[in-house]
Amino acid sequence: MNTLNVSILQGIVGKNNVKDDPADLMVYGSDSSVHAARPWAVVRPGTVEQVQKIMKYAHENKIPVITRGAGSGMCGQTVPINGGISLDMKRMNRILEINPSDVYCRVEPGVVDDDLNAALKPHGVFYPPTPASSRIATIGGEIGNNASGVRSVKYGATRDSVLGLKVVLPGGKLVTLGARTRVEATGYQLHKLVVGSEGTLGVVVEATLSFVPIPKYRCLGMANFDRLEDAGNAIADIMAGGVIPSMLELVDNVAIKAVNKTMDLGLPEVEAVLLYEADGMVKEAVDYEIDTMKALCKKNNGTGLTSSFDPNERAKIFMGRKKLFPALSKFSEVLSSTSLADDMAVPYSKMAEMARKIHEIAEKNDIIMTAYGHCGSGCMHTKILMEPGRKDQWESAKNAVSQIYEYVRSVNGTTSAEHGIGISKADAFKAEKADSLDLMSQVKKAFDPHGILNPGKLMDAPKNWVTATDLRYMVG
Repeated sequence: MNTLNVSILQGIVGKNNVKDDPADLMVYGSDSSVHAARPWAVVRPGTVEQVQKIMKYAHENKIPVITRGAGSGMCGQTVPINGGISLDMKRMNRILEINPSDVYCRVEPGVVDDDLNAALKPHGVFYPPTPASSRIATIGGEIGNNASGVRSVKYGATRDSVLGLKVVLPGGKLVTLGARTRVEATGYQLHKLVVGSEGTLGVVVEATLSFVPIPKYRCLGMANFDRLEDAGNAIADIMAGGVIPSMLELVDNVAIKAVNKTMDLGLPEVEAVLLYEADGMVKEAVDYEIDTMKALCKKNNGTGLTSSFDPNERAKIFMGRKKLFPALSKFSEVLSSTSLADDMAVPYSKMAEMARKIHEIAEKNDIIMTAYGHCGSGCMHTKILMEPGRKDQWESAKNAVSQIYEYVRSVNGTTSAEHGIGISKADAFKAEKADSLDLMSQVKKAFDPHGILNPGKLMDAPKNWVTATDLRYMVG
């Protein structure tokens, strides 16, 4: 790799939009994961033409480029393992078009998810993938990770809403992928390939996204379960029961205790709670789906069954799940919540078994883990609660992560449902995709012959995530 010439980059984007101060490099050297490694410089383009010039310069000089949105990724996707340019896309934040008649909008990658939905709301529509970090997450970052959220069970992930993309390739070429139509049968769906590629194939500079009507009615229900197995059976029955929930969430006992301690919600400290939601334009249809899900929960020994259409009541029911992630950091004064094996997916019938397995593995490795997630999508979230100053706990965490993913593969699950691979999950990803890694590498080379785009990720990620970078939470 060649040495970076900061003056050339300043000539492209202006002096104020290039940063190489150590404090700035430290900030841009980490995301919401445990990983940290500094770039050589931070560059903030404001136009497509500037991105093209940056990529041409980087390609010719074989300088790594790591595209970055808000830095809310949880696996180290935007951590620059090999230095290079951290390409901050937040200045490119324009909503270019909202077309209600053709049911699409066009946006730049730096548009924040919640800002897009605020602009869509007057048209009676919304962009549905919305992750939990929607207040800060950018559309470009969501595209990079194929992000989704609590309503993915009905509305899908980012890939399902992307109709087309404009992408700058290494060398500076701008390509238009996909279309502005709902269906397309014109060769390889390259825009879908870019979604979830974690910045390894090109730099997204524009996205054409579909949206859906805001439901007129929305009802949220809750059921308590004394046994995880009963909750798991309820999940499987609901997903096979002829209804399409707009949300189906599992929260385990560790998570319940955390939110009770933090917010004094007074939730029953049972083994599991299910939150189930239905939405639509016809109240009778929503009633039918809620009643069906409630009956299936009751059939599987669910208790405390409650539901409401009222927005305030819904917010109260959902509060524990909404605030769960920050609440985990208050579970113990000496334990920190870390994102490692945090979003695997398994078949519906294995959700409860997965939750049980997580707790067994945690106990075996002398750490605490929680199990919660978008069970309607088969997505299981977990966080590892540990003492980060103890090196033996990092070894325990590493062993636990390996054992969890070994189980996931044994039941035909997948390494990541929505957070991506980054650094933390590289080993498990390689084990799952062993027979297609060479094919992925060939695709990468076709897009990026010098390997400058986010090097050291996906197929090329280091095997040992503990030693791959600095660990932000480790002391001593």
